[in-house]
Amino acid sequence: MSDANGGFRPRLRALDRRQGLAFMAALAERLRPNYLLYAEASEQGDPAALRVIHDLIWEALLVKEARIDFERQAEKLAEMEPPAEDESFGARRALEAVMALAACLDSLRGEAPEAALEVSELSRSGVQAFIELTEGEEDAQRLAALIRQHPLMDDEYDFQAAVLEAVEAPLDRGALKELRRLGRNGGVSNLGLTLD
Repeated sequence: MSDANGGFRPRLRALDRRQGLAFMAALAERLRPNYLLYAEASEQGDPAALRVIHDLIWEALLVKEARIDFERQAEKLAEMEPPAEDESFGARRALEAVMALAACLDSLRGEAPEAALEVSELSRSGVQAFIELTEGEEDAQRLAALIRQHPLMDDEYDFQAAVLEAVEAPLDRGALKELRRLGRNGGVSNLGLTLD
């Protein structure tokens, strides 16, 4: 990510744990349609259970004294991963959605100081993989240029910058609801895909 916008990575690293969690939760919202599409196409996974875990993460952000067994949620989440032998494009993108939520749970357990940066890169690498798949460019230099200039990558940068800006502001109940709406992105994933 370019550092023209005030040093994106240093700003991401400077977030406190709650801000970082909010950033990841919003990015995970935008990854969720990829999981839903995979589950629908493959009849694998559990979108409803994934939603429940995501709702608990938002609840932990909203309610300081929320009593949630994050160890148990992490175990449940691990069961929602696509099968390891499924190396399809859809399975990889579904796995990214699961990994983003796993990073949120790790953060809630206090185990992941770099988690926000990892989820940022996870979302961006999914977009890159999608561009590589759909553009089919053999030449590495041309492909790199194509990825940098691709509208989906522009959209990814803009989205992450907007989320970062939102979490740097005070995160009261209203701001968190707005952040969640931003993350849902009208039901369109980071790959520009939607269930419709």
